[in-house]
Amino acid sequence: MKDIIEGFLKFQRDIFPGRAALFQDLATRQSPRALFISCSDSRLVPELVTQREPGDLFVIRNAGNIVPSYGPEPGGVSASIEYAVTALQVADIVICGHSDCGAMTAVANCSCMEHLPAVSAWLRYADSARIVNAARQHPTPRAKVDDMVRENVIAQLANIQTHPAVRLALEEGRAALHGWVYDIASGGIDAFDGARGAFVSLADHPQTRALPRQPAAV
Repeated sequence: MKDIIEGFLKFQRDIFPGRAALFQDLATRQSPRALFISCSDSRLVPELVTQREPGDLFVIRNAGNIVPSYGPEPGGVSASIEYAVTALQVADIVICGHSDCGAMTAVANCSCMEHLPAVSAWLRYADSARIVNAARQHPTPRAKVDDMVRENVIAQLANIQTHPAVRLALEEGRAALHGWVYDIASGGIDAFDGARGAFVSLADHPQTRALPRQPAAV
């Protein structure tokens, strides 16, 4: 904890003064361009990976970068999505998984999680990805986990489209969906190309979208 407090003091002393104008502007309003849904894993820091300033991203983080399908009792993820899309009018929605994901490793390996009942229940939202992953042949255990990470991103892209606010934004042509997988070791990102139904290098294909903004209905 001492290191964390010292980090804050360094921020207050050395960083904040140089960005005082930015924080003054953000003190009473925010207008992020994108909603970024990622895993809570400490190795993935959305603002660092995307080199965004405070105020640029509206971030939701949870175990496994999961988006529960919309239901009669919406939870915190649903509320945050609704606020970002409806109130803040974000133009882009990113669901970002990552390599060596502990949550997806547990799902892929059908690990016993009786000692983590809340985690076990939460990861049921990745069941459709688990079923697809389990039906495939994988050359190595790592390949199985890597495939699980990707299938989970695809599954969560489907889940988020059940949310009324997102569905309306897509219908009105004011939002685009992105599905990414960040590789911790290389720093690279693969993006899901909805038209191809495959992941491609984001560096080589920066215009890749899982679902692009549609022309507004006439």
